[in-house]
Amino acid sequence: MLKTKIIEIGREIIRTGLVAGTWGNISAWDESQAGFWITPSGMDYLSLKEEDLVLMNLQGDVLEGQRTPSSEEQLHRAIYSQRKEVKGIVHTHSIFATAHAVAQVPLPGLVEDFAMIVGGEVSVADYHRAGTEELTEAAVRALADKNGVFLANHGLVGVGRSVEEALKVCQIVEKNAQIHIMSRMLGNPVLLSDEDQRQLRFEYLHNYGQKG
Repeated sequence: MLKTKIIEIGREIIRTGLVAGTWGNISAWDESQAGFWITPSGMDYLSLKEEDLVLMNLQGDVLEGQRTPSSEEQLHRAIYSQRKEVKGIVHTHSIFATAHAVAQVPLPGLVEDFAMIVGGEVSVADYHRAGTEELTEAAVRALADKNGVFLANHGLVGVGRSVEEALKVCQIVEKNAQIHIMSRMLGNPVLLSDEDQRQLRFEYLHNYGQKG
């Protein structure tokens, strides 16, 4: 089921323009395997099959799969190690989010859905080349306890309690990045207060959606 979901999300991020070509990556934590499934390096999402996915543990060992894992597997390992509640990670290169990453402008809390699912401002991690230990350290530090982080001059990483939620984070951040850019063209954006953002996040975590 997890592998099927990763394949579906890979097709979705291509279809909706969150990535182009073979860039970006997706992973999902598998409790039964004490590891995570991650997309392979440099393969077309539209032709990806479940057998192409790679199962890795937090030490960087490949437990299952014949493909070379994503070059960002180190970053995925570090996030899963630091954030035990995270069960899914999606890395995208969408236009408006990446504009923030290139301008190195954090994305503040402007609207309610953003505050609810992201948990507050999306910070920008210092620039380091993709796949390096330096990038991993900078990204984990800038992510902190939020659900999204910009990688300077690169793109966005979204995390969540499931891989589906991680995708939703990327979608909401992209929408709000566009709103932020457009609102700055109109004038000075009025931000949600820190207290409102905390309350919205609490309500989302504890009361949002169907129960039982």
